[in-house]
Amino acid sequence: QPQVEIHGASLNNLKSIDVAFPLNTLIAVTGVSGSGKSTLVKGTLFPAIRCGLEGRPVPDKLCRSIRGWEKVKRILEVDHSPIGKTPRSIPASYVGFYSDIRQLFALTPAARTRGYLPGRFSFNVEEGRCPACKGQGHNKIEMSFLPDVYVPCEVCRGKRFNSETLMAVYKGKTISEILEMTFQEALAFFSAVPAIRRALSLVCDIGLGYLRLGQPSPTLSGGEAQRIKLAHQLVKASTDHTVYVLDEPSTGLHPSDVERLIQVLQSLVDHNNTVVVIEHNLDIILASDVIIDLGPEGGQAGGQVVATGSPEEMLGLSDISHTAVYMKQHLE
Repeated sequence: QPQVEIHGASLNNLKSIDVAFPLNTLIAVTGVSGSGKSTLVKGTLFPAIRCGLEGRPVPDKLCRSIRGWEKVKRILEVDHSPIGKTPRSIPASYVGFYSDIRQLFALTPAARTRGYLPGRFSFNVEEGRCPACKGQGHNKIEMSFLPDVYVPCEVCRGKRFNSETLMAVYKGKTISEILEMTFQEALAFFSAVPAIRRALSLVCDIGLGYLRLGQPSPTLSGGEAQRIKLAHQLVKASTDHTVYVLDEPSTGLHPSDVERLIQVLQSLVDHNNTVVVIEHNLDIILASDVIIDLGPEGGQAGGQVVATGSPEEMLGLSDISHTAVYMKQHLE
């Protein structure tokens, strides 16, 4: 089986280690807090493969050498950083189907009569948005010693658009009312529009059906932002031989949604991709193809590969691996 081999990686300033990441698998990197998981995955694997893809030499500070990266076409880190910095950044636009919704509104009788183009229904076009809040729906109040506070716009009352734009109605809903829908509600509403339906379905599949299409970016948690980014990648045309790097995507998820997330991650693997997940959630760990367990403890007592193998193989290593102990207790 093809794999990416990292030789001489340094974790937690300890002696160098060698570790292999089998391609076309779901890999769970586990271990106690401070054992070196992020250093290995985000600080070594990700930049080392990127150096190879960009034709640059791998810095000695990352590792002594890396082999097998030639089988990889691209590598993506799906992190917890915000999808945008202002309330104008919303899940519908980030995932990529908001432009399709604007096209639908431009075809409505009211829009065609008034000559409205799809851009009229964008937050970034002055003629269509509320002039008071500039399409944000809220106005920012800067606080001296506290985080900035957003209050509803007194002119549009949070609707984001001016009254002329809101004259256009699609299936009885204004653009503002559409953006107030949850992804689950919108999935039924746009069931007859394949491009929009597919994107909505993917977001629901990763456990975010409760989010609103127009929910302002600053209100999303880190875990929600990460899964929105994952949905954005899934909506794109399928690309194989990609390595996806995720850091605890199960954060804040209900157990039933964790199961749906696992199915999405496995579907990526089924399309000849590799998913590397830093994770503590035992359901995801047990569903993985390969486990790389770091430790044995955190800090200076960590930074070593304690054990590696399939979940079944790991269960026989409970005498040396904390993760194997937790897995065994969970199954019992």
